[in-house]
Amino acid sequence: MESIVLKVSGMSCGGCVASVTKVLTALPGVAKAEVILQPGEAKVEFDPTQVSRAQLVAAIEDAGFEAE
Repeated sequence: MESIVLKVSGMSCGGCVASVTKVLTALPGVAKAEVILQPGEAKVEFDPTQVSRAQLVAAIEDAGFEAE
């Protein structure tokens, strides 16, 4: 397992946090996703053999938020 912290912008409420958490945990290989409204970040534990950092970022962006 690997852990990374992604910066997420565009979140303004608990519903946004729930949306980002949902799209991340739906990805194969993601064991845990902790999304924090302030300072706008997502801490993700994932299996790099199943999902890449780029796929995590793409999932967040597909949900309507910015990630880096």
